[in-house]
Amino acid sequence: MSVAFASRHEDASRRGWQHRLHLDAQLLFSLIGLSALGLVVLYSAGGGDIELVERQLIRLGIAFASLFAVAQVPPRLLLRMTPWAFMVGVMFLVAVLIGGESSGGAQRWLNLYVVRFQPSEIMKLAVPMMVAWYLAESRLPPNRWRLLTAAVLIAVPMLMIAKQPDLGTALLIASSGFFVVFLAGLQWRLLGFFAVLVTAAAPAIWHFMHDYQRQRVITLLNPESDPLGSGYHIIQSKIAIGSGGLYGKGWMNGTQSQLDFLPERSTDFIFAVLGEEFGLLGILVLFTFYIFIVVRGIVISIQAQDTYTRLLAGSLSMTFCVYFIINTGMVTGLLPVVGLPLPMISYGGTSIVTLMAGFGILMSIQTHRKLLAA
Repeated sequence: MSVAFASRHEDASRRGWQHRLHLDAQLLFSLIGLSALGLVVLYSAGGGDIELVERQLIRLGIAFASLFAVAQVPPRLLLRMTPWAFMVGVMFLVAVLIGGESSGGAQRWLNLYVVRFQPSEIMKLAVPMMVAWYLAESRLPPNRWRLLTAAVLIAVPMLMIAKQPDLGTALLIASSGFFVVFLAGLQWRLLGFFAVLVTAAAPAIWHFMHDYQRQRVITLLNPESDPLGSGYHIIQSKIAIGSGGLYGKGWMNGTQSQLDFLPERSTDFIFAVLGEEFGLLGILVLFTFYIFIVVRGIVISIQAQDTYTRLLAGSLSMTFCVYFIINTGMVTGLLPVVGLPLPMISYGGTSIVTLMAGFGILMSIQTHRKLLAA
């Protein structure tokens, strides 16, 4: 008895700081390591611009602060806040469509004078939270009427974001909602029916796409058809990755990036910089970080104590997986270019904060579960 008590006391002491701060050590240190790798690659991608790295450090500081703040919120409070967060997010999206500010040819920003932000970032978290909240109220697997309602909850914000237009974020939000439904017990025959329906609707989808979106699909199929125009990004990116070989050319020695052949090298196409300078081994290190983070998130989902947190944690983990798959797929010419950054590596601000807030939710689910279990 005394040995068992001493063992439990020792284990509680060892994990005490995680309980007090509501942080998951494995997830936290992997995110810190991934961020450090991103800063190294960003310094090279920016041509040795230390100010670029300093600005990214500030953004990362804000992002980790948001992770810590969200991790303190108990899951039961997140559950109560979910429908309100979803409704506020939808109202913000409506406001963007009515009078949002434009930047780069897209109307995505909402200026509240105190702060200027993209409401679509809120929906990256609000949509999976809302779908999980709705499906967790009833017995699983959900019936067809509940699936239809869940589909509406996903489609409304997705279509409004695609209208901005922001196809990349719309796809991410659709994925986050879909993973909740899938984990809730979506039947395979319904999944097959949905796949057939999307295939049949492809001509209509093509008709409603913007001209530049159609051009991206055409470029994916044959980038050499316009090597100095729409196909230039993909061609230069594949040259950079392919020339890296097994070990790479060395840090800050990449010709495609350092000689300005590679466009958007510090944002959407930073993966090509990593591939050229660090080679296949560097890519494997990056993927090891990503896979570990996804697996840790899935473990947290499996260990969750209720349906809501289990569905939400699983969705956030799998959406993060989709995030880096889409970016690496578009940079390597396997997917159309949709303007999604490489998570934790690309230069940027708003998307990193949202991403880290999602990991804060995962840590809240894990650490509060342990406290309850104790």
